[in-house]
Amino acid sequence: MSISEYKILKNRSLEFLKYAEIQLNEGHYALSCFSSEQAVQLYLKSKILKISGEIPRTHSIRELLGILARLTSREEDVNEFIKKKRAEIRMMESAYIESRYIPKEFEEDDARLLFSLAKEVIKFVDSISPD
Repeated sequence: MSISEYKILKNRSLEFLKYAEIQLNEGHYALSCFSSEQAVQLYLKSKILKISGEIPRTHSIRELLGILARLTSREEDVNEFIKKKRAEIRMMESAYIESRYIPKEFEEDDARLLFSLAKEVIKFVDSISPD
């Protein structure tokens, strides 16, 4: 793993976060939900890549948080965060599939919630695994 691979994933994650906000403001709620999920997924994968040199082959936010918890020895903090945000994280994981493949309408509140959660997860990840 080169440091540039980590930076590419991290930057791509932050680009997805930026576009999630743009999509939210333009009323593209399904795309905003998808972009928020991608921002979180790629941010977690970038941190895991930086620490372990490998990118996990999972899309589960909870699973990625668990991997990061073990790598940073912060299991208790991560488990508490997941417990506190369980419903929102499950919604985000569902949005990964539903926003692309299932003819389901997403509301503005859904997109706002997932965008806010994405920012919160990224902040939390930085608190347990700073650059």
